[in-house]
Amino acid sequence: IGEAVRGLRAMGFRGANVTVPHKQNVMPFLDKLTEAASAIGAVNTIIVENDGTLIGDNTDAPGFIADLHAHHVDPKGKRVAVLGAGGSARAVVYGLAEAGAREIMLFNRTRDRAEVLAAEMWGRFPNTRFVAHELPGDIPGTAEYAELIVNCTSLGMTPKIDGLPWDEKVPFSASQVVYDLVYNPVETRLLALARGDGATVINGLGMLIWQAALAFERWTGQKPFVHVMTEAALMQFGLAR
Repeated sequence: IGEAVRGLRAMGFRGANVTVPHKQNVMPFLDKLTEAASAIGAVNTIIVENDGTLIGDNTDAPGFIADLHAHHVDPKGKRVAVLGAGGSARAVVYGLAEAGAREIMLFNRTRDRAEVLAAEMWGRFPNTRFVAHELPGDIPGTAEYAELIVNCTSLGMTPKIDGLPWDEKVPFSASQVVYDLVYNPVETRLLALARGDGATVINGLGMLIWQAALAFERWTGQKPFVHVMTEAALMQFGLAR
């Protein structure tokens, strides 16, 4: 991995995207980290500056918020339930807190991991309330009252599409927005249940597109045509409009 990262500089690259499982592994070989990458503890975008400096950035967090805004959802002042406490959850929580979410409830199968993430983020965002819960046992009476629910687990992802990061006995409401970072399948079991109850549903394809668009802008200084990128992504799933 170190040779590959250093090779970006040697071969004249402006940057590269990094995906699982290398988002943490590349970090020791970079010269600098942005505040977002440092706080999230992961790098998804490497930027090679003109002098060869290798900068590690994370566009997952702003990409998630950009997609929320594209769907006319503003997390500022909202009560949010985040399902999962892994790498993608860290990016989502950072983005939500930075965007001014009032309260973020963190749900994880092992509550200890959610508590660690809550403590870390509260140290950076003291104006946001962070509460750790167990998944799925604590969903009744807590997550069901969230205005925005975000699934950051892999439950429901192809090929295990029957996975569900939710208590099926707990209904959704028409006032809720349910966002699933999973985009394959396009509609997960979670989103199907939420849609059936009248909630607004969003899948993770937009976040994938926006994180790439923001990375492109960091490499080139040019704003990409996001609608072109969106059409290309939809074509890959046979959903071109």
